[in-house]
Amino acid sequence: VGTLPIVDTVPLAIAQQKGYFKEEGLEVELKTLPGGAAAVPGLTNGELQFAFGNYVSFFTAQAKGVLDTKLVADAYQATQGMFLIMGAKDSAITKPLDLAGKKIAINTKSNIVELTARSSLEAAGVDPKTVTFTEIPFPDMQAAVERKNVDAAFMVEPYITQAQRSAGMTPILDAATGATQDVPIAVWATSAKFAQQAPKTTAAFQRAIVKGQRDAADRRLVEQTVPTYAKVDKDTASLMNLGSWPTSLSSVRMQRVVDLMKKYGVLDKEINLDSMIFATPGS
Repeated sequence: VGTLPIVDTVPLAIAQQKGYFKEEGLEVELKTLPGGAAAVPGLTNGELQFAFGNYVSFFTAQAKGVLDTKLVADAYQATQGMFLIMGAKDSAITKPLDLAGKKIAINTKSNIVELTARSSLEAAGVDPKTVTFTEIPFPDMQAAVERKNVDAAFMVEPYITQAQRSAGMTPILDAATGATQDVPIAVWATSAKFAQQAPKTTAAFQRAIVKGQRDAADRRLVEQTVPTYAKVDKDTASLMNLGSWPTSLSSVRMQRVVDLMKKYGVLDKEINLDSMIFATPGS
Protein backbone atom coordinates (compact mmCIF):
# COMPACT_ATOMS: atom_id res chain seq x y z
CA VAL A 1 0.00 0.00 0.00
CA GLY A 2 1.48 3.34 -1.07
CA THR A 3 1.11 6.07 1.54
CA LEU A 4 2.47 9.46 2.69
CA PRO A 5 3.68 10.46 6.20
CA ILE A 6 0.98 13.13 6.59
CA VAL A 7 -2.12 13.50 8.72
CA ASP A 8 -4.37 12.73 5.71
CA THR A 9 -3.39 9.03 5.82
CA VAL A 10 -4.11 8.46 9.52
CA PRO A 11 -7.04 6.06 8.76
CA LEU A 12 -4.52 3.60 7.30
CA ALA A 13 -2.46 3.64 10.50
CA ILE A 14 -5.63 3.36 12.61
CA ALA A 15 -6.88 0.40 10.55
CA GLN A 16 -3.51 -1.30 10.95
CA GLN A 17 -3.21 -0.68 14.67
CA LYS A 18 -6.78 -1.79 15.38
CA GLY A 19 -6.32 -4.96 13.33
CA TYR A 20 -8.99 -4.16 10.74
CA PHE A 21 -6.86 -5.53 7.89
CA LYS A 22 -6.04 -8.70 9.84
CA GLU A 23 -9.76 -9.21 10.51
CA GLU A 24 -10.25 -9.18 6.74
CA GLY A 25 -7.42 -11.68 6.23
CA LEU A 26 -5.09 -9.06 4.73
CA GLU A 27 -1.40 -8.53 5.41
CA VAL A 28 -0.47 -4.93 4.64
CA GLU A 29 3.03 -3.73 3.78
CA LEU A 30 3.45 0.05 3.62
CA LYS A 31 5.56 1.89 1.06
CA THR A 32 6.17 5.62 1.65
CA LEU A 33 5.73 7.71 -1.50
CA PRO A 34 7.21 11.19 -2.18
CA GLY A 35 3.80 12.44 -3.33
CA GLY A 36 0.40 11.20 -4.41
CA ALA A 37 1.43 11.26 -8.08
CA ALA A 38 3.94 8.46 -7.39
CA ALA A 39 0.98 6.17 -6.69
CA VAL A 40 0.19 6.02 -10.42
CA PRO A 41 3.37 4.27 -11.68
CA GLY A 42 3.32 2.00 -8.61
CA LEU A 43 -0.22 0.80 -9.37
CA THR A 44 0.49 0.61 -13.11
CA ASN A 45 3.52 -1.66 -12.79
CA GLY A 46 2.03 -3.78 -10.00
CA GLU A 47 4.51 -2.73 -7.28
CA LEU A 48 1.52 -1.43 -5.32
CA GLN A 49 -1.89 -3.05 -5.01
CA PHE A 50 -3.48 -0.02 -3.33
CA ALA A 51 -2.36 3.56 -2.83
CA PHE A 52 -3.27 6.88 -1.31
CA GLY A 53 -3.13 9.67 -3.87
CA ASN A 54 -4.67 12.97 -4.80
CA TYR A 55 -7.67 12.96 -7.13
CA VAL A 56 -5.94 15.10 -9.77
CA SER A 57 -3.16 12.56 -10.38
CA PHE A 58 -5.61 9.67 -10.69
CA PHE A 59 -8.00 11.60 -12.95
CA THR A 60 -5.11 12.71 -15.17
CA ALA A 61 -3.85 9.12 -15.45
CA GLN A 62 -7.36 7.92 -16.31
CA ALA A 63 -7.86 10.59 -18.98
CA LYS A 64 -4.47 9.88 -20.58
CA GLY A 65 -4.97 6.10 -20.52
CA VAL A 66 -1.91 5.66 -18.28
CA LEU A 67 -3.83 3.81 -15.57
CA ASP A 68 -7.34 2.41 -15.61
CA THR A 69 -8.17 3.44 -12.04
CA LYS A 70 -10.65 2.07 -9.55
CA LEU A 71 -11.42 4.37 -6.62
CA VAL A 72 -11.83 2.26 -3.49
CA ALA A 73 -12.52 4.77 -0.69
CA ASP A 74 -12.57 8.54 -0.29
CA ALA A 75 -9.53 9.55 1.77
CA TYR A 76 -9.57 13.23 2.76
CA GLN A 77 -11.50 16.44 2.32
CA ALA A 78 -10.26 20.00 2.85
CA THR A 79 -11.33 22.29 5.66
CA GLN A 80 -10.04 25.73 6.57
CA GLY A 81 -6.57 25.91 8.10
CA MET A 82 -5.16 22.62 6.85
CA PHE A 83 -4.01 23.65 3.35
CA LEU A 84 -1.78 26.72 3.91
CA ILE A 85 0.83 28.62 1.92
CA MET A 86 3.37 29.53 4.62
CA GLY A 87 6.24 32.00 4.80
CA ALA A 88 9.29 32.43 7.02
CA LYS A 89 9.03 34.25 10.35
CA ASP A 90 11.04 37.24 9.07
CA SER A 91 9.69 37.19 5.51
CA ALA A 92 8.58 40.35 3.73
CA ILE A 93 5.82 38.22 2.21
CA THR A 94 2.92 38.78 4.59
CA LYS A 95 -0.18 38.82 2.38
CA PRO A 96 -1.36 36.87 -0.70
CA LEU A 97 -0.55 39.72 -3.15
CA ASP A 98 3.11 39.50 -2.04
CA LEU A 99 3.28 36.00 -3.60
CA ALA A 100 3.17 37.39 -7.16
CA GLY A 101 6.37 36.46 -9.00
CA LYS A 102 7.61 34.30 -6.11
CA LYS A 103 8.81 30.70 -5.83
CA ILE A 104 6.46 28.38 -3.90
CA ALA A 105 7.21 24.82 -2.80
CA ILE A 106 4.61 22.16 -3.61
CA ASN A 107 5.02 18.43 -3.06
CA THR A 108 4.16 17.38 -6.64
CA LYS A 109 3.35 19.36 -9.78
CA SER A 110 -0.05 19.17 -11.51
CA ASN A 111 -1.75 17.71 -8.44
CA ILE A 112 -4.50 18.88 -6.08
CA VAL A 113 -1.98 21.04 -4.18
CA GLU A 114 -0.97 23.00 -7.28
CA LEU A 115 -4.56 23.38 -8.49
CA THR A 116 -5.89 24.65 -5.16
CA ALA A 117 -2.85 26.96 -4.96
CA ARG A 118 -3.66 28.40 -8.40
CA SER A 119 -7.35 28.78 -7.55
CA SER A 120 -6.75 30.50 -4.21
CA LEU A 121 -4.00 32.76 -5.63
CA GLU A 122 -6.31 33.85 -8.42
CA ALA A 123 -9.14 34.49 -5.95
CA ALA A 124 -6.72 36.67 -3.95
CA GLY A 125 -5.86 38.76 -7.03
CA VAL A 126 -2.56 37.09 -7.92
CA ASP A 127 -1.95 35.81 -11.47
CA PRO A 128 -0.86 32.18 -10.83
CA LYS A 129 1.19 32.26 -14.06
CA THR A 130 3.64 34.63 -12.36
CA VAL A 131 4.36 32.09 -9.62
CA THR A 132 7.06 29.40 -9.93
CA PHE A 133 6.12 26.09 -8.31
CA THR A 134 9.05 23.96 -7.10
CA GLU A 135 8.71 20.30 -6.10
CA ILE A 136 9.85 19.61 -2.53
CA PRO A 137 8.54 16.76 -0.29
CA PHE A 138 6.32 17.96 2.58
CA PRO A 139 8.83 16.98 5.34
CA ASP A 140 11.56 19.11 3.68
CA MET A 141 9.56 22.28 3.05
CA GLN A 142 10.33 24.05 6.33
CA ALA A 143 14.08 23.72 5.75
CA ALA A 144 13.70 24.91 2.14
CA VAL A 145 11.97 28.10 3.33
CA GLU A 146 14.53 28.64 6.11
CA ARG A 147 17.40 28.27 3.62
CA LYS A 148 15.58 30.65 1.25
CA ASN A 149 15.55 28.03 -1.53
CA VAL A 150 11.91 29.04 -1.94
CA ASP A 151 9.96 32.12 -0.87
CA ALA A 152 7.01 30.18 0.58
CA ALA A 153 5.69 26.64 0.87
CA PHE A 154 2.29 25.02 0.41
CA MET A 155 2.12 22.93 3.57
CA VAL A 156 -0.19 20.33 5.12
CA GLU A 157 -0.44 18.92 8.62
CA PRO A 158 1.44 17.95 10.71
CA TYR A 159 4.09 20.14 9.04
CA ILE A 160 2.06 23.36 9.32
CA THR A 161 1.84 23.20 13.10
CA GLN A 162 5.42 21.93 13.39
CA ALA A 163 6.72 24.88 11.30
CA GLN A 164 4.69 27.37 13.33
CA ARG A 165 5.98 26.00 16.65
CA SER A 166 9.63 25.38 15.78
CA ALA A 167 10.37 28.15 13.26
CA GLY A 168 7.64 30.74 13.74
CA MET A 169 6.47 30.28 10.13
CA THR A 170 3.28 32.20 9.36
CA PRO A 171 0.29 31.59 7.07
CA ILE A 172 0.09 33.81 3.98
CA LEU A 173 -2.87 32.21 2.20
CA ASP A 174 -5.44 29.56 3.13
CA ALA A 175 -5.90 27.44 0.00
CA ALA A 176 -9.03 25.71 1.32
CA THR A 177 -11.39 28.68 1.27
CA GLY A 178 -13.77 30.15 -1.29
CA ALA A 179 -13.97 28.04 -4.45
CA THR A 180 -11.84 25.31 -2.88
CA GLN A 181 -13.57 25.10 0.51
CA ASP A 182 -14.36 21.45 1.41
CA VAL A 183 -12.79 20.31 -1.88
CA PRO A 184 -12.01 16.56 -2.06
CA ILE A 185 -8.26 16.08 -1.80
CA ALA A 186 -7.32 12.43 -1.95
CA VAL A 187 -8.60 8.90 -2.43
CA TRP A 188 -7.58 5.28 -1.85
CA ALA A 189 -7.29 3.60 -5.23
CA THR A 190 -6.22 0.47 -7.08
CA SER A 191 -5.91 -0.51 -10.72
CA ALA A 192 -8.95 -1.81 -12.59
CA LYS A 193 -6.79 -4.83 -13.47
CA PHE A 194 -6.18 -5.71 -9.81
CA ALA A 195 -9.80 -5.00 -8.83
CA GLN A 196 -10.95 -7.37 -11.58
CA GLN A 197 -8.44 -10.08 -10.66
CA ALA A 198 -8.97 -9.80 -6.90
CA PRO A 199 -12.44 -8.32 -6.23
CA LYS A 200 -12.73 -9.95 -2.79
CA THR A 201 -9.33 -8.59 -1.69
CA THR A 202 -10.30 -5.15 -2.98
CA ALA A 203 -13.61 -5.29 -1.11
CA ALA A 204 -11.79 -6.43 2.05
CA PHE A 205 -9.35 -3.52 1.81
CA GLN A 206 -12.28 -1.16 1.27
CA ARG A 207 -14.10 -2.42 4.38
CA ALA A 208 -10.98 -2.09 6.55
CA ILE A 209 -9.97 1.38 5.35
CA VAL A 210 -13.53 2.73 5.67
CA LYS A 211 -13.49 1.59 9.32
CA GLY A 212 -10.27 3.59 9.73
CA GLN A 213 -11.90 6.59 8.02
CA ARG A 214 -14.84 6.32 10.42
CA ASP A 215 -12.58 6.11 13.50
CA ALA A 216 -10.65 9.21 12.37
CA ALA A 217 -13.68 11.28 13.43
CA ASP A 218 -12.26 10.83 16.97
CA ARG A 219 -9.74 13.66 17.25
CA ARG A 220 -8.00 12.15 20.27
CA LEU A 221 -7.34 8.96 18.33
CA VAL A 222 -5.91 10.99 15.42
CA GLU A 223 -3.61 12.89 17.81
CA GLN A 224 -2.38 9.62 19.34
CA THR A 225 -1.82 7.91 15.98
CA VAL A 226 -0.11 10.53 13.78
CA PRO A 227 3.16 10.55 15.84
CA THR A 228 3.49 6.77 15.24
CA TYR A 229 4.23 7.24 11.52
CA ALA A 230 5.00 10.95 10.96
CA LYS A 231 7.92 12.78 12.58
CA VAL A 232 5.82 14.86 14.91
CA ASP A 233 5.54 15.08 18.70
CA LYS A 234 2.33 14.75 20.69
CA ASP A 235 2.14 18.46 21.55
CA THR A 236 2.26 19.40 17.87
CA ALA A 237 -0.33 16.72 17.06
CA SER A 238 -2.71 18.25 19.60
CA LEU A 239 -2.62 21.61 17.76
CA MET A 240 -3.13 20.38 14.17
CA ASN A 241 -5.89 21.73 11.94
CA LEU A 242 -7.71 18.67 10.66
CA GLY A 243 -9.69 18.11 7.49
CA SER A 244 -12.40 15.48 7.32
CA TRP A 245 -12.35 11.78 6.42
CA PRO A 246 -15.44 10.84 4.37
CA THR A 247 -16.75 7.29 4.64
CA SER A 248 -18.34 7.12 1.19
CA LEU A 249 -17.39 8.03 -2.38
CA SER A 250 -19.46 10.63 -4.23
CA SER A 251 -19.12 11.42 -7.93
CA VAL A 252 -20.91 14.74 -7.23
CA ARG A 253 -18.14 15.77 -4.78
CA MET A 254 -15.44 14.53 -7.16
CA GLN A 255 -16.86 16.63 -10.00
CA ARG A 256 -15.54 19.72 -8.19
CA VAL A 257 -12.00 18.44 -8.75
CA VAL A 258 -12.74 17.75 -12.43
CA ASP A 259 -14.05 21.33 -12.80
CA LEU A 260 -10.84 22.73 -11.25
CA MET A 261 -8.73 20.58 -13.57
CA LYS A 262 -10.59 21.82 -16.64
CA LYS A 263 -10.30 25.44 -15.51
CA TYR A 264 -6.50 25.24 -15.26
CA GLY A 265 -5.96 23.15 -18.37
CA VAL A 266 -4.97 19.92 -16.64
CA LEU A 267 -7.90 17.98 -18.11
CA ASP A 268 -9.24 18.45 -21.61
CA LYS A 269 -11.68 15.53 -21.87
CA GLU A 270 -14.57 14.05 -19.94
CA ILE A 271 -14.01 11.09 -17.63
CA ASN A 272 -16.76 8.82 -16.33
CA LEU A 273 -16.49 9.20 -12.56
CA ASP A 274 -19.20 6.67 -11.74
CA SER A 275 -17.42 3.95 -13.73
CA MET A 276 -14.19 4.64 -11.80
CA ILE A 277 -15.81 3.87 -8.43
CA PHE A 278 -15.14 0.30 -7.30
CA ALA A 279 -18.39 -1.64 -6.97
CA THR A 280 -18.39 -4.17 -4.16
CA PRO A 281 -19.00 -7.69 -5.55
CA GLY A 282 -22.68 -8.56 -5.36
CA SER A 283 -23.77 -4.93 -4.89
